[in-house]
Amino acid sequence: MTTASVTVLVTKSMLGLACLLLAVAVQGGTLNLEGEPLQGALIIGRTDPGTVVKLDGKLVRVSGGGVFLLGFGRDAPQDARLEATFRDGTSVARNLQVVQRTYNVQRVDGLPPSRVSPSEKDMARIRKDIADARKARVRDDPREDFLGGFVWPARGRISGVYGSQRILNGKPRRPHFGVDVAAPVGTLVRAPADGVITLANNDMFFSGGTLILDHGHRLSSSFLHLSAILVKEGQRIRQGDPIAKIGATGRASGPHLDWRMNLHGDRLDPQLLVGPMTSQ
Repeated sequence: MTTASVTVLVTKSMLGLACLLLAVAVQGGTLNLEGEPLQGALIIGRTDPGTVVKLDGKLVRVSGGGVFLLGFGRDAPQDARLEATFRDGTSVARNLQVVQRTYNVQRVDGLPPSRVSPSEKDMARIRKDIADARKARVRDDPREDFLGGFVWPARGRISGVYGSQRILNGKPRRPHFGVDVAAPVGTLVRAPADGVITLANNDMFFSGGTLILDHGHRLSSSFLHLSAILVKEGQRIRQGDPIAKIGATGRASGPHLDWRMNLHGDRLDPQLLVGPMTSQ
C-alpha cells in the first residue's frame, strides 16, 4: 500500500473520555456528560432513570440506570442542542459547541481496477453486503458493555486514520471512517470491549472478512479485511477475547485491520476511545 499524509489533527484533550464536559443539577434531576464534543467523538452521559434525552430533536436511549450515549460524526455541524426532561416534568437544554477537525489526504495505489470501479454484477453483491451490515447494526438493547472501556484490538503501524480523504488509484473516494493497523496476515484481533457478535461474514466485496461486535445502545465495532473469523453470530464476547485474524481480503492492497465504530448512523473515531498505541 502506498500512503501519504495520514495524520489527523487531534489535540491531547480530544483523546479518551476523562474530561467532564457538563454537569447540571436542577430541581428535577441531574445531567452529566463525560467527554468532549468534537467530530468523531463518543460521549457517555448519566442522568436520573426515567429522564427523556434528545440530541438535535432525536430521542436518545437512556438505560434503566440512567446511562446514555451521544455521538458526533465526521462532518457534524458546530452547533448541537441537548435537551433533557426529568420525571417531574422539569427540563434543561444546553447548546453544545462541536469542535471541528481538519482531515488530511491519503493516497492508496495499486488496487485492482474492479475494486475501485465495480461492475454492475458486483454492485448487486455490494448492495446485499450493505443491507446485511445495516441489519447487524439495528440491534438496540440496554446493555452497557461500553462502560468497561476500550483497548486496541491489534497492534502495529497505523497506516490509515479516521476522516482522511482517500484517493484510490488516483480517483477521489469517500472519506475513511476507521483506523487501519498494519500487521502480518494471521495476527490475532482481540475484542476491544465486551459485546455480542451480530455479523460474521468471510467474504464481503469491499471489506472481505468482516465482523461486527455490538456493545449496547447501538454502539458497535466493525473489523474489516480479516483472513479468518474465530467467532459466530450471537456469541457473547469479553474484552481481550481472540475474535479474528488480520488479513488483506476485500479491497485492500496489504494486510491490515480496519477498525470502525458506529453509533446509530454516526461513524465515530475509534482512536478517541483508546488513545495512543503503546508497545504493550
